[in-house]
Amino acid sequence: MKPSRSATGIILLQAKLAARMSRKISNHLSLHGVSLTEYLALHYIASAGQPEISRILLAENLEMSASGVTRLLAPMEKNNLVERTRNPRDARQSQVRLTGPGKQVYQEASVSFQDTANDMIGELPEETASALHAWFKQMLR
Repeated sequence: MKPSRSATGIILLQAKLAARMSRKISNHLSLHGVSLTEYLALHYIASAGQPEISRILLAENLEMSASGVTRLLAPMEKNNLVERTRNPRDARQSQVRLTGPGKQVYQEASVSFQDTANDMIGELPEETASALHAWFKQMLR
């Protein structure tokens, strides 16, 4: 089997592609004052289907530790993008919600995110895009 088609080769190519995509998206998101990770946090909070999301659930969605999410949220809270509320019965549990300015930044950054994603993937045949989507979902299980 050729090295480029081995499991190792596939993972190495995927890592390189992820880094390239991350850099390109980050450049566009920086115009809105957020990093890619901050944008993803805003996205998961906005998409939770409820006004607040637990810090633990946010950590799971971001594939980060709870302490990593706490460090991520601190400057976002300082910049008035999110606000945290504590559970009065358990200080370890907290909820996070978008503020008004956070919702606005998320909506504006989403346009840039979508445009950049379309530029990178837009010409991909639908069949290939569907297969990649299915494979990524399978790999994340």
